[in-house]
Amino acid sequence: MQKRTQLLLVFSLFFSTVSAQQQVDLLIVGGGASGTTAGIQAARMGTRTLIIEETDWLGGMLTAAGVSAIDGNHRMPSGLWGEFRRHLYDHYGGAKAVFTGWVSNTLFEPHIGNQILKQMVAAEKLLEVKYRTKWTAIRRAGSYWQVTVQQGKKQSVIEAKLVIDATELGDVMAAAGAKYDIGMDSRHETGEAQAPEQANDIIQDLTYVVVLKDYGKGADKTIPKPAGYDPSLFARCCDVSDPASFDSPDNNCHHMMQYGRLPNNKYMINWPKHGNDYYLNIIEHTREQREAALEAAKLHSLRFVYYLQTALGYKNLGIADDEFPTKDRLPMIPYHRESRRVKGEAQLTVNHVSRPYDQPEALYRTGIAVGDYTIDHHHDKNESAPKIDFVKIRVPSYNVPVGSLIPKGVNGLIVAEKSISVTNIVNGATRLQPVVLGIGQASGALAALALQKQVQPREVAIREVQQALLDAKAYIMPFIDVQSTDPHFAAIQRIGATGILKGAGVPFKWANQTWFYPDRKLSGYELAEGLRPYFEPLRNYWGASGDPLTLQYLVELFNHAGVKITWQQIQGDWQKLLLKGQPAENMELDRRSAAVLTDHYLQPFRRPVDVRGSLVKAPE
Repeated sequence: MQKRTQLLLVFSLFFSTVSAQQQVDLLIVGGGASGTTAGIQAARMGTRTLIIEETDWLGGMLTAAGVSAIDGNHRMPSGLWGEFRRHLYDHYGGAKAVFTGWVSNTLFEPHIGNQILKQMVAAEKLLEVKYRTKWTAIRRAGSYWQVTVQQGKKQSVIEAKLVIDATELGDVMAAAGAKYDIGMDSRHETGEAQAPEQANDIIQDLTYVVVLKDYGKGADKTIPKPAGYDPSLFARCCDVSDPASFDSPDNNCHHMMQYGRLPNNKYMINWPKHGNDYYLNIIEHTREQREAALEAAKLHSLRFVYYLQTALGYKNLGIADDEFPTKDRLPMIPYHRESRRVKGEAQLTVNHVSRPYDQPEALYRTGIAVGDYTIDHHHDKNESAPKIDFVKIRVPSYNVPVGSLIPKGVNGLIVAEKSISVTNIVNGATRLQPVVLGIGQASGALAALALQKQVQPREVAIREVQQALLDAKAYIMPFIDVQSTDPHFAAIQRIGATGILKGAGVPFKWANQTWFYPDRKLSGYELAEGLRPYFEPLRNYWGASGDPLTLQYLVELFNHAGVKITWQQIQGDWQKLLLKGQPAENMELDRRSAAVLTDHYLQPFRRPVDVRGSLVKAPE
């Protein structure tokens, strides 16, 4: 205790003698997947932003860690994820050109992903990136953060009004005083029946990815035999059975190798089954301790590469010499699947994901990012991990609540990447690339609004954050059947986020679904039930029938809600709202038309909600 007190005193004396050498509105620590999109979104909203990044690359797990096969959200190209994918299509020549391996619809070379992200960042005049820059300390100084950074041998202090922690392991939020969890939760704490009886500190396996390149027939690129090589560890690696389908082992080594095949005859080696996953929990270690421990993970991956080259005969596949600018040609960072998880203003549990409309907290109303990948945990390399069949936890697609980004009890801080407030189980889905890209974009929007309004992130109106994301063509509800190019995308997203018209969730293989069904007819009763919580006059109104909703009854229902509209208004606005056909009183409406008309005339999305999704009484 005495030693800790002395260290704190030293830090205090240091900071008291240092003045800020750079001042910014928003500082993002970490130029990974979420840090990059956070910076782009904040800059586009007019915020002067600085990203500091330890490597020379942007993209983190997408690029610098080599995980360049996108998991999920193929049918939900939300916001900046969709923009990034369009750039990939343009570079490689379309969607088919990046559908090169069977693990994903979108695979790419890591260095190309880095180039694209740098081009996107360079287009933003208000966004600056400092590469090869490490943060070493953070302290609160009045209403600002002072962050000490080191670039080579040069040390300086950056003063920022607001900080986003986009580090791989949540290091900044921990140093800033935010409370957090590490490892598996107890079912008694989260209410998740699938969680273990007791909490523990077990996290998911990490992977040191390797990118191999086909050097051609006859080439021998076999690496030197790694120390401790044991072929028995990899003897069952050719099992390509699908755990989501519960089928029997299917040994096919060629098919296994096509799992992460990238464009230009390269292969992402990120194979979980008796492959190069490795268990390490280095979250609470120092930077130096982490680097030393990760050598074992690197060595394990090299052993697997040696097995592929020798036991399986892939001598023509060697470590790519044109991907990573490192001496060993391995990625700059490992693929961390799990991090600290902040204790936030809202916590997303598997109950919220599986049955979003049936929970005490209506967190779905506060969504800011979406995901459809199944709950996918890697624990094969840790024999002490409780045996939980995570793949059998069947869930639909979902959204992430804004409260998961806001730490309890700490001002001026937003948390992104994999360190958001979710349970250990849910982390198995929210950790994946397109979700993290979306989390970053939402973090940037939240930060920009907080700075513009000069309030704390928790005080920003949730609906304003969501609208900013909708303006950027990002999804706040996981509806796969209404694309962002649809003229009614924003209106349907808004009505979905109110809960007036709900989506239908479907657990489906590795790409879960939520359907809005815009072309389905609905009853007057269905719409009236959805409107009741929003309009006091409808609380005791029982004139809604189960008959199909007609345009005449919709006008009557709106009038009962206290919003007087006329038939002439409907006729005048119909084409402006891009609705099909000609309006007629006896016309039976589908969910699309009902959503668009409700959004336009009643504007229920303007009703404020809190971080629990509860409706806030509008000011009189």
